[in-house]
Amino acid sequence: MVTAQKAYVEHVAIWVRDIHWHIRFFRDVLGMTMRDVHGTVEEPVQYWTLGGMQFIAKPDFDGPEGRLGHVGVMCEDLEAALEAAKAFGVTEMPQGRNWLRLPDGLAVELIQAKPASAVAAALAVDPRAEV
Repeated sequence: MVTAQKAYVEHVAIWVRDIHWHIRFFRDVLGMTMRDVHGTVEEPVQYWTLGGMQFIAKPDFDGPEGRLGHVGVMCEDLEAALEAAKAFGVTEMPQGRNWLRLPDGLAVELIQAKPASAVAAALAVDPRAEV
């Protein structure tokens, strides 16, 4: 029997109607800045963040095909993220105050990292760096 290796989610790709809104939300609420872009920064076709999100612009998208059930995001400071999210018109979901429904329907679960420093340690890992 083969022994399983340790792994983590490198990115989660989602179709979004308004890519600019998602870029702002994940940057301003969760601190996820750009890692890569296809197209231009002004008019991205695809946009990757540090922390594992990939947004694919699809203005005419009318799910559910390709839509995720939710995206789990490990937070350094859950309370600060929840406070920042209020400015984006998100709504709390029945699962709890850390479950947010974004205006286009995407569900995001915010999770407090324990210890909080685990987020910085995880983001310091560059699995694509040549050794």
